[in-house]
Amino acid sequence: MKTLKKALPLVILFSFIFNLGSFTLNEEVPRDIAIAFRVGNAEVLARYFNSTIELVLLDKEDVYSKVQAEQIVDNFFIEYFPKKFEFIHQGGKGESKFAIGKLETFNGTFRVTILIKQVGEKQLIHQVRIETENE
Repeated sequence: MKTLKKALPLVILFSFIFNLGSFTLNEEVPRDIAIAFRVGNAEVLARYFNSTIELVLLDKEDVYSKVQAEQIVDNFFIEYFPKKFEFIHQGGKGESKFAIGKLETFNGTFRVTILIKQVGEKQLIHQVRIETENE
């Protein structure tokens, strides 16, 4: 019984730390964004686009409307259908967040960088970069 009383505060502390860590991670980037990249769904991804978005796709870079960006990303997913996607780093400060991911497709591997900003109650993507990964 004494051992249990001594261990209980440590168990509570570790539980709190791990739960806090998972809460923060879940709040970083909406899970649907990772799923959209994983399955190649530009429509779901575009739900998170701001009204205009800076899109850097391979060697093209410009600011597009939400609809234009969705079409361009959809064409990318048709040409480079995803096999696997995972975020490898996330961070942010205040109302801005970023995530860096690795997108493996049947035709190559890409580094994906996303910039997200809080707009009212929503987290919206302001920039997406999809660049060839240099290994």
